[in-house]
Amino acid sequence: MVLFSKLKVSICSGDLLQVDGSNGSGKTSLLRILCGLAMPNEGTVYWNDQDICDLEHEFLANVSYVGHQNGIKKELSPVENLTIVKRLTLSRNNISPEQALNQFGLSGYKDTPVRKLSSGQRRRTALSRLLLTNTRLWLLDEPFTSVDEEGKRIIRQILQTHLDSGGMLIISTHEPLQLTNHPLNKIQLANETGAN
Repeated sequence: MVLFSKLKVSICSGDLLQVDGSNGSGKTSLLRILCGLAMPNEGTVYWNDQDICDLEHEFLANVSYVGHQNGIKKELSPVENLTIVKRLTLSRNNISPEQALNQFGLSGYKDTPVRKLSSGQRRRTALSRLLLTNTRLWLLDEPFTSVDEEGKRIIRQILQTHLDSGGMLIISTHEPLQLTNHPLNKIQLANETGAN
Protein backbone atom coordinates (compact mmCIF):
# COMPACT_ATOMS: atom_id res chain seq x y z
CA MET A 1 0.00 0.00 0.00
CA VAL A 2 1.40 3.44 -0.96
CA LEU A 3 0.61 6.19 1.55
CA PHE A 4 2.54 8.95 -0.22
CA SER A 5 5.00 9.29 -3.07
CA LYS A 6 7.26 11.91 -4.68
CA LEU A 7 7.35 13.82 -1.42
CA LYS A 8 10.18 16.32 -1.04
CA VAL A 9 10.44 18.47 2.07
CA SER A 10 13.25 20.67 3.33
CA ILE A 11 13.49 22.65 6.56
CA CYS A 12 16.12 24.89 8.18
CA SER A 13 16.67 26.52 11.56
CA GLY A 14 13.54 28.31 12.78
CA ASP A 15 11.28 26.51 10.27
CA LEU A 16 7.84 25.17 11.09
CA LEU A 17 6.24 22.48 8.95
CA GLN A 18 2.71 21.22 9.55
CA VAL A 19 1.72 17.84 8.12
CA ASP A 20 -1.98 17.79 7.26
CA GLY A 21 -4.22 14.98 6.13
CA SER A 22 -7.19 12.89 7.14
CA ASN A 23 -6.92 9.80 9.32
CA GLY A 24 -5.04 7.06 7.51
CA SER A 25 -3.29 9.41 5.08
CA GLY A 26 0.17 8.63 6.47
CA LYS A 27 0.96 11.51 8.83
CA THR A 28 2.26 9.26 11.61
CA SER A 29 4.11 7.06 9.13
CA LEU A 30 5.83 10.11 7.64
CA LEU A 31 6.93 11.40 11.05
CA ARG A 32 8.28 7.97 12.00
CA ILE A 33 10.26 7.82 8.74
CA LEU A 34 11.63 11.34 9.25
CA CYS A 35 12.95 10.49 12.71
CA GLY A 36 14.41 7.15 11.65
CA LEU A 37 11.98 4.84 13.44
CA ALA A 38 10.69 3.45 10.15
CA MET A 39 12.32 3.02 6.76
CA PRO A 40 10.73 4.26 3.55
CA ASN A 41 10.15 1.73 0.78
CA GLU A 42 11.93 4.16 -1.52
CA GLY A 43 13.78 7.42 -1.04
CA THR A 44 16.14 8.82 1.55
CA VAL A 45 15.95 11.10 4.57
CA TYR A 46 18.86 13.51 4.79
CA TRP A 47 20.33 15.47 7.70
CA ASN A 48 22.85 18.13 6.64
CA ASP A 49 23.00 16.55 3.17
CA GLN A 50 23.84 13.09 4.54
CA ASP A 51 21.66 9.98 4.66
CA ILE A 52 20.45 9.54 8.25
CA CYS A 53 21.24 5.80 7.97
CA ASP A 54 24.93 6.73 7.67
CA LEU A 55 24.90 9.19 10.58
CA GLU A 56 23.43 7.10 13.43
CA HIS A 57 24.28 8.93 16.69
CA GLU A 58 24.92 12.30 15.07
CA PHE A 59 21.37 12.38 13.73
CA LEU A 60 19.77 10.92 16.87
CA ALA A 61 21.49 13.56 19.01
CA ASN A 62 19.66 16.24 17.02
CA VAL A 63 16.10 14.88 16.87
CA SER A 64 13.28 14.35 19.38
CA TYR A 65 10.04 12.54 18.57
CA VAL A 66 6.84 12.44 20.59
CA GLY A 67 4.36 10.13 18.91
CA HIS A 68 0.67 9.40 19.34
CA GLN A 69 1.43 7.16 22.30
CA ASN A 70 2.90 9.02 25.26
CA GLY A 71 5.71 6.54 25.83
CA ILE A 72 5.72 6.95 29.61
CA LYS A 73 5.53 4.31 32.33
CA LYS A 74 2.19 4.56 34.13
CA GLU A 75 3.46 2.99 37.36
CA LEU A 76 6.16 5.67 37.69
CA SER A 77 5.72 9.33 38.58
CA PRO A 78 6.34 12.08 36.02
CA VAL A 79 9.66 12.98 37.66
CA GLU A 80 10.77 9.33 37.63
CA ASN A 81 9.84 9.02 33.94
CA LEU A 82 11.80 12.15 33.08
CA THR A 83 14.81 11.11 35.18
CA ILE A 84 15.09 7.93 33.11
CA VAL A 85 14.78 9.90 29.87
CA LYS A 86 17.43 12.38 31.02
CA ARG A 87 19.90 9.58 31.70
CA LEU A 88 19.27 7.95 28.31
CA THR A 89 19.34 11.14 26.25
CA LEU A 90 22.27 11.61 23.88
CA SER A 91 22.02 15.40 23.77
CA ARG A 92 21.21 16.70 27.25
CA ASN A 93 20.01 20.13 28.24
CA ASN A 94 20.89 21.66 31.62
CA ILE A 95 17.29 21.56 32.80
CA SER A 96 16.15 19.19 35.54
CA PRO A 97 13.10 16.92 35.28
CA GLU A 98 11.39 19.06 37.94
CA GLN A 99 12.04 22.25 35.95
CA ALA A 100 10.69 20.66 32.77
CA LEU A 101 7.50 19.58 34.55
CA ASN A 102 7.12 23.06 36.07
CA GLN A 103 7.26 24.65 32.61
CA PHE A 104 4.43 22.36 31.50
CA GLY A 105 2.32 23.30 34.52
CA LEU A 106 2.79 19.97 36.31
CA SER A 107 4.69 21.04 39.43
CA GLY A 108 1.95 19.76 41.74
CA TYR A 109 1.92 16.34 40.08
CA LYS A 110 5.61 15.48 39.78
CA ASP A 111 5.44 12.67 42.36
CA THR A 112 1.95 11.36 41.47
CA PRO A 113 1.89 8.00 39.69
CA VAL A 114 1.17 8.65 36.01
CA ARG A 115 -1.76 6.21 36.10
CA LYS A 116 -3.55 8.70 38.40
CA LEU A 117 -3.08 11.64 36.03
CA SER A 118 -5.64 12.81 33.48
CA SER A 119 -5.04 12.15 29.77
CA GLY A 120 -4.03 15.78 29.29
CA GLN A 121 -1.55 15.65 32.18
CA ARG A 122 -0.06 12.48 30.73
CA ARG A 123 0.34 14.18 27.37
CA ARG A 124 2.07 17.16 28.97
CA THR A 125 4.36 14.78 30.87
CA ALA A 126 5.32 13.14 27.58
CA LEU A 127 5.96 16.51 25.92
CA SER A 128 8.04 17.76 28.85
CA ARG A 129 10.74 15.31 27.75
CA LEU A 130 11.50 17.73 24.91
CA LEU A 131 12.91 20.23 27.39
CA LEU A 132 15.46 17.73 28.71
CA THR A 133 17.17 17.54 25.34
CA ASN A 134 19.26 19.91 23.32
CA THR A 135 17.88 18.63 20.02
CA ARG A 136 17.30 20.94 17.07
CA LEU A 137 14.48 19.04 15.34
CA TRP A 138 11.24 18.21 17.13
CA LEU A 139 8.75 15.87 15.43
CA LEU A 140 5.39 15.91 17.18
CA ASP A 141 2.37 13.76 16.36
CA GLU A 142 -0.85 15.42 17.58
CA PRO A 143 0.73 17.06 20.66
CA PHE A 144 -2.51 18.79 21.72
CA THR A 145 -4.55 15.57 22.05
CA SER A 146 -6.57 15.53 25.33
CA VAL A 147 -4.95 18.78 26.51
CA ASP A 148 -7.09 21.59 27.97
CA GLU A 149 -6.88 25.22 26.80
CA GLU A 150 -4.30 26.23 29.42
CA GLY A 151 -2.16 23.25 28.49
CA LYS A 152 -2.43 24.16 24.80
CA ARG A 153 -1.30 27.70 25.61
CA ILE A 154 1.73 26.33 27.47
CA ILE A 155 2.60 23.97 24.62
CA ARG A 156 2.34 26.77 22.03
CA GLN A 157 4.62 28.96 24.15
CA ILE A 158 7.24 26.20 24.41
CA LEU A 159 7.06 25.51 20.66
CA GLN A 160 7.45 29.24 20.01
CA THR A 161 10.55 29.39 22.23
CA HIS A 162 12.07 26.38 20.45
CA LEU A 163 11.60 28.00 17.04
CA ASP A 164 12.81 31.41 18.27
CA SER A 165 16.06 29.79 19.43
CA GLY A 166 16.70 28.30 15.97
CA GLY A 167 15.01 24.96 16.48
CA MET A 168 12.98 23.20 13.81
CA LEU A 169 9.50 21.75 14.18
CA ILE A 170 7.56 19.22 12.12
CA ILE A 171 4.12 18.72 13.56
CA SER A 172 0.94 16.84 12.79
CA THR A 173 -2.03 18.61 14.37
CA HIS A 174 -5.60 19.64 13.75
CA GLU A 175 -5.21 22.55 16.19
CA PRO A 176 -4.44 26.08 15.00
CA LEU A 177 -0.78 26.66 15.91
CA GLN A 178 -0.94 30.45 16.40
CA LEU A 179 2.84 30.86 16.47
CA THR A 180 4.37 34.19 15.49
CA ASN A 181 7.51 35.21 13.57
CA HIS A 182 7.70 31.86 11.77
CA PRO A 183 5.98 31.16 8.48
CA LEU A 184 3.75 28.12 8.60
CA ASN A 185 4.60 25.73 5.79
CA LYS A 186 2.16 22.89 5.21
CA ILE A 187 2.17 19.65 3.32
CA GLN A 188 -1.08 17.89 2.62
CA LEU A 189 -1.12 14.10 2.48
CA ALA A 190 -3.93 12.68 0.35
CA ASN A 191 -5.80 9.69 1.66
CA GLU A 192 -5.22 7.37 -1.29
CA THR A 193 -6.29 4.27 0.65
CA GLY A 194 -9.84 5.48 1.33
CA ALA A 195 -9.41 5.13 5.10
CA ASN A 196 -10.83 7.73 7.48
